Amino acid sequence: MKTSENNRRQFLQTTALAGATLLLPVDKLKAIPMPSGKTPALTPEEITAIETALGKKGSYKEAESVHTTPLPRNDLKVTVKGVPVPIPFGFGGWVSFKKSVDGKSAMIMGDTVLLQEEVNPLISAAQANGLEISAIHNHFFYEEPRIFYMHIQGMGSVADLAKRYADTIRDSKIFPANQPPAGPPPTVTGKENFDIPALDAIVKYTGTVNGPTYKYTIGRSDLKVMMMGVEMTTNIGLNTWASFAGKQDDAQIAGDIAMLPGEVNNVIKTLRQHNIEVVAVHSHMLNDDPHIIFLHYLGKGQAGELAKGFRAALDELGKKSSMGGMKM
Repeated sequence: MKTSENNRRQFLQTTALAGATLLLPVDKLKAIPMPSGKTPALTPEEITAIETALGKKGSYKEAESVHTTPLPRNDLKVTVKGVPVPIPFGFGGWVSFKKSVDGKSAMIMGDTVLLQEEVNPLISAAQANGLEISAIHNHFFYEEPRIFYMHIQGMGSVADLAKRYADTIRDSKIFPANQPPAGPPPTVTGKENFDIPALDAIVKYTGTVNGPTYKYTIGRSDLKVMMMGVEMTTNIGLNTWASFAGKQDDAQIAGDIAMLPGEVNNVIKTLRQHNIEVVAVHSHMLNDDPHIIFLHYLGKGQAGELAKGFRAALDELGKKSSMGGMKM
């Protein structure tokens, strides 16, 4: 009888849990953490294999077990609405490596900055090397020359992925050996161009000085996003960012916001209310769960006012359902 009563109690508890789960909004349901262990670290040998293949040192974020190599387009001179903008404003690509949670495989994820005529040759090279194209899109309006961004992904061993990616980009401008040096550091940096304490107080995060720009990079710690057994985190592409160029009283802002589908239109509405232009809405990844949508935006004005618009958009994240963007 005791066994029967225990079974009945377990059944009722399971049924109650299932019923409560069904009442959750769709985006909250998908965001329920999946049981998983800590992602295995990349070994020193694996990091060496990456840096040897690409011919460039990268950075390793131990907390995320992610190695990232920046791939800026120092060969480009870009203007937005006729105004020259620095490459760190949003014209730097990257490639990152991370293992699956079970450690049996690894992922490569990258974003490449390309001229229009460079897109299809790189598609062919990536597919010839067994890598996948997960997105091709714009990040800006009004830029000259016209720039497109192509996301590349793949699965395999770290060393093999590094070799395949290096072979993919070897004949392109984005291969580090084919890039001109960045030149001497600017005499005036983002630290002098902007009132950084004031911006940080508005955004409620601390940014990073990147040459003449100031940039915020913010993860989605409220979500657990999995893709082919890999936990997607800030430094492998699941992030929201904002970059400031120009001066405090005459600034430009550009960036990207990572959203659940139900957050998209509320973010769009908020940005437009702050006179910030929406320039693209799209995905970056294939097979991500929950699926993440990315929105690119562009604005011009006083840096503090632009920061308020960015902060207001951040406030829309994590509080809406995917059911028509309504509060639950």
